Amino acid sequence: MLIDSHAHLEMKEFDSDREEVIKRAGSEGVDFIVTVGTNLKLSLKAVALADQYENIYATVGVHPHDAAKTEKNTLEALKELAGAHRQKVVAYGEIGLDFFRDISPREKQLEIFGRQLELAGELNLPVIIHDREAHKQTLETVKASGIRRGVFHCFSGDYEMAKECLDLGFYISIPGVVTFDKAKTVQDVAQRLPLSSMLLETDAPYLTPVPHRGKRNEPSFIIHTAKKVAEIKKIPWEEVAQVTARNTMNLFGIKVSPVN
Repeated sequence: MLIDSHAHLEMKEFDSDREEVIKRAGSEGVDFIVTVGTNLKLSLKAVALADQYENIYATVGVHPHDAAKTEKNTLEALKELAGAHRQKVVAYGEIGLDFFRDISPREKQLEIFGRQLELAGELNLPVIIHDREAHKQTLETVKASGIRRGVFHCFSGDYEMAKECLDLGFYISIPGVVTFDKAKTVQDVAQRLPLSSMLLETDAPYLTPVPHRGKRNEPSFIIHTAKKVAEIKKIPWEEVAQVTARNTMNLFGIKVSPVN
C-alpha cells in the first residue's frame, strides 16, 4: 500500500490531465491521495475532487502566502465547508509560517496561523503545518495552541527539531527532496526518525523526486520517495510504504478500502 499524504491536485497545473494523473497513481499502486487546500477557492476544488473520487481525501485551509488576503468570512466559510463534508475532509491545512518568501507580512501570518489552529481545534481535525525558515516561531505557536495532532509537512528542520515535533504528538512528512544528492539534513532525519512517526508526500506539482526532477510532480512518483527512505534505512521499500500508509490512515482517520 502507498499513500500520497500531501498533494495539490486541485491546482491549475493539473487542469489539462487531472483524471489521467489520478488513474496513473492508481495503476502505480497509490491507494489514497490527500489533496490539500491552500485558500478558500482551492479548498473548494479539493473538496469537490474528494467527493468525486472515492480514493481521494481533502483538507481545507489558508497557506501563509495567502494570509494577507484572509478575512473573517474566509475562515467562517472554511469552517462551514469542513463541517459539511466531514466524511472526506480529513485535516485542517495547509497552515503555518513562511519567512523565506514573506509574501504575506509576518504579523499577519502569525495572526492567521493562530486563528486557524483554534478553528482546527473547534472542528476536531488534525493540522497540516507549513514551516519554512520559521522553525522557532512555528513550534512556539503550535505549542501555545494546545493542538497535539497533525503533521509537519515537507519537513525542512533537523533531527533535533523533528524530536520536538514528535514530543508534541506530530508526525513528520518526508517529501521527494530526500532523493536529492545534496539533501543531507532531510536524509539524516529520515535515517534517524522512527518509521512509526513518518508520512510520505509528493507535494505535487512541486518538489519532483529523482529520477523525474525537472518535470511536474504527481502522486505516482511517491514510490521513489518510499524507495529512497528504504535505501537510507536499509529496509524493504514495501515496509516503508506499508507503515507510512498506516500512519497516514491513523492520523487522518481513513478507514475505508481504496478503489483504484
